[in-house]
Amino acid sequence: MSGVTGEASVSMESQTHTDSAAGTTNTTDEIDAAWRVLKITLILQNSALDPNEEYKMSRKRRGLAIIFNHQYFECKPRMEPRFGTDADRDNLEEGNVFNNNNTAGLMLTSCILSLFSYLRLKALNFEVKAYNNCSKKKMEGILSEAAQANHSDADCFMLIFLSHGEKDHVFAHDDKININDITAKFQGDKCQSLVGKTQNHHIAGFASHRETMNGSWFIQDLCDLLLKYGESLEFTELLTLVNRKVSMRSVGYSKHHNSIGKKQVPCFASMLTKKLYFRPKQADK
Repeated sequence: MSGVTGEASVSMESQTHTDSAAGTTNTTDEIDAAWRVLKITLILQNSALDPNEEYKMSRKRRGLAIIFNHQYFECKPRMEPRFGTDADRDNLEEGNVFNNNNTAGLMLTSCILSLFSYLRLKALNFEVKAYNNCSKKKMEGILSEAAQANHSDADCFMLIFLSHGEKDHVFAHDDKININDITAKFQGDKCQSLVGKTQNHHIAGFASHRETMNGSWFIQDLCDLLLKYGESLEFTELLTLVNRKVSMRSVGYSKHHNSIGKKQVPCFASMLTKKLYFRPKQADK
């Protein structure tokens, strides 16, 4: 064997040995097995993982970010409203916000949502569409439309739910929807233009502490750290930093006295296979 070419020239002589005591004979199967082991070894040696490999994020568009925000519910079991503030209502009306109906209003989970969706995500070059208090049917229609869209010139796709949730489900305005049914719409066999690209699905609402005026701790700290490090820090590292910042909080005031002093640590699951950065897009020349 000479040089490193990813292939090997190996000479093997097939010899037949007879063990008179056991009456066994080595066959060519053993030689074939040795070849297979050698080939696998060479493949592994020549396909070493690069720990610094990144997702390609240099396409024309960053991609679409969809936010489903639910404050009011008309479903069973009865769900309490997710009270927030409407302090940023006017700002959101100037943005790209879609209501399911006029009576639902533009009340949001928190004033931080507007910063998250229109300052943070837009600053990261996302096209942001936010929907409030949608029915299950409406949500499914929006998701199907997004899955059928052409994402070929986009880096990634982001989907955010702010709502109540329970095991394997998140709640729309009038009914719950299975999380697996949502993610299935964007799998490679149904949405080929997203194959090999990052799909970020964020679901907030599973036992998260939420302040009436400021919103959930998680969203507050995520927004703050996106502002500071969103363009420079690797995404899972940023989420880890969010976990740390949230864990340093504790409930100071609450109408529920048994909540005072309690803490929270968020949790995220990642199926990313490379590093993910939201570096600034180069200006069109």
